[in-house]
Amino acid sequence: MKRIKQIDIKRALAMAGTFNFLCSCAKACLLPFLTLYFRQLGLTPAMTGIVMGTKHFITLVWSPAASLLSKHYNKRRAVICGSVVFSAAAALLLLLIPHTDMHAWTCNASDPHVGPPQDPSDVLSVNITGPVTSHPKPHVSQSLVTHLPDADRKAPVIANETSPHHHHNHSHTTESPLLYAPQKNESKVLESSSSSLATPVRNKRSELKSEQQTGEKKDESSLGFLGSLKVMDTQHQLFFLILIIMCVWEVASAPLEWNVDDGLYEYLDFADASDRYSSTRVWGVLGAACGVGVTGLLVSRLACLIAAQTSRSVVHFYCYASLAFLVLPLAMSLPLYLNKKRNRTSGLLKALQLVRGSPQAVLCVFTTLLVGVANSAIDNFLLWQMQDRGSSELHMGLSLALALLSQAAFPLMAGRVSRLLSPRRMLAVGAASLGLQCFYYSFLWGAWAALPAQVLSCFSSGALWWAVKLQCEDIATPGAERSVRRVYKSLSIHLGSALGSLAGGFVAQSIGLTWMFRGLAMVLMVWCVCLPLLQWKAPHHRRINYSRLLAADASEASDSESEQERDWLDKAMENDKSNNNSARKMMSFPWPTPQSPSRISKESCSESNEYETFSCGESQS
Repeated sequence: MKRIKQIDIKRALAMAGTFNFLCSCAKACLLPFLTLYFRQLGLTPAMTGIVMGTKHFITLVWSPAASLLSKHYNKRRAVICGSVVFSAAAALLLLLIPHTDMHAWTCNASDPHVGPPQDPSDVLSVNITGPVTSHPKPHVSQSLVTHLPDADRKAPVIANETSPHHHHNHSHTTESPLLYAPQKNESKVLESSSSSLATPVRNKRSELKSEQQTGEKKDESSLGFLGSLKVMDTQHQLFFLILIIMCVWEVASAPLEWNVDDGLYEYLDFADASDRYSSTRVWGVLGAACGVGVTGLLVSRLACLIAAQTSRSVVHFYCYASLAFLVLPLAMSLPLYLNKKRNRTSGLLKALQLVRGSPQAVLCVFTTLLVGVANSAIDNFLLWQMQDRGSSELHMGLSLALALLSQAAFPLMAGRVSRLLSPRRMLAVGAASLGLQCFYYSFLWGAWAALPAQVLSCFSSGALWWAVKLQCEDIATPGAERSVRRVYKSLSIHLGSALGSLAGGFVAQSIGLTWMFRGLAMVLMVWCVCLPLLQWKAPHHRRINYSRLLAADASEASDSESEQERDWLDKAMENDKSNNNSARKMMSFPWPTPQSPSRISKESCSESNEYETFSCGESQS
């Protein structure tokens, strides 16, 4: 006999909450600071937007596909464990990429551990006809610097100097009279010498370029795509290398969330405790706040270079990998259940039909999509804006942690807010709060300036998703609430974030970060003005959830049932039994005398079926 395994609901909820806490903590250690690392490597805002947009597009497509495949082949636990291990390994591959400029963005100007970053133009090198000589550059204006053309490099040479600081250091500059000329007539010598040297150098450079072009054409024709990558400049080679690693990383990490969510929910649903699964989500938000705050504090306390040519930014990657391997034993013991009767594909298609059939739901979809676009631009480039204003990892980590804590605190005040504002109005309030945040980010003036605006995340994120949850309950049929909610999250978090990353990167590169935030604020404010008008014009059809009504009626009946109603039910059952007994007596009649030869057959007939006594007696007559 097969042994029935006992289900421990409290243990399952505790393991689910711990898993969500550690996974969110690991992601928060690295993902918010990832675009800063791309900036340190030398990527432009457009390149960063393309990389992050590709990441979100892969998640949008691969997460549901991997969930269906793992369920079809019953390999959820193997997929979860493999996703944890390979995502940590893929993230560490980014550390193998060399830095283009170690001192460019490693530390901020406010960092006490290191002085101002070194400028490559601090050392002047001239290679005209003799060996290279280096001299410290005095304080001069940029207009007084003349560039001499050379086949190897361009070296800035000072043509004229009139500052008093130069006369004090005249003894240090007399070694090379071509570099520093205090006399006015020597500037003419420099101009004539540079013009005389320019002609043969230009001819030599044109010859070299023509030879390089012919060689590149031969390489491209022989190697194809690899040849085109080989002739790219360093920045584009770096961009494609990062893009490939990010694609591998996202393919490895995307299946984790859906598989864990489906497995744990079906496990609790098998024990009729699926309504308690929502209590584990708050641990994910708290874990993210803890991870981003502690990591920012830890990195800010380290020196600029923790080892030889090793930036302190690598600590984010090591924290992510350490927590990922800490999650692995927990992932191997998660309580999972496979419900083969539940079809996830039909559930998602039905959820899309429900959303499309309600005008109010379509307006909610557009709102969440626009909010996802704005949130992705903030996630990618807010830390760039803070870094330009002198913020360190400490300011960034504490600001992001405050935003997450504000988001987690909204359920505590949701009851009071629901009495004042309806879900439709709360949707507009959430989008307007996000617009105010974007407008505030465009006017940052110091390291701690972004901190007050993070309190608005209580409405821009917490209140907005509370309104989306109520909208899902209005349009969903029984059993389809999770599918409808997943449709909204996919459209906002993944599709909206992908579009926002691509658009935000190109806009930030063309007009700057300040005007990008102001443009987002204007778009959100215009939509918040139009949204109430569209909601007023659109018909509002509220779907009745009969399963929720039956559950409510059952709970009310169990609480309000009186003893008199129970006595009435018992009395009715007794009357029913008495009526059945009287009917049996009326249907029976006396048997023949014992002298009858058919006595034995009649008794056997009555013993075999007492309710067919009448038919047996009738057959004997």
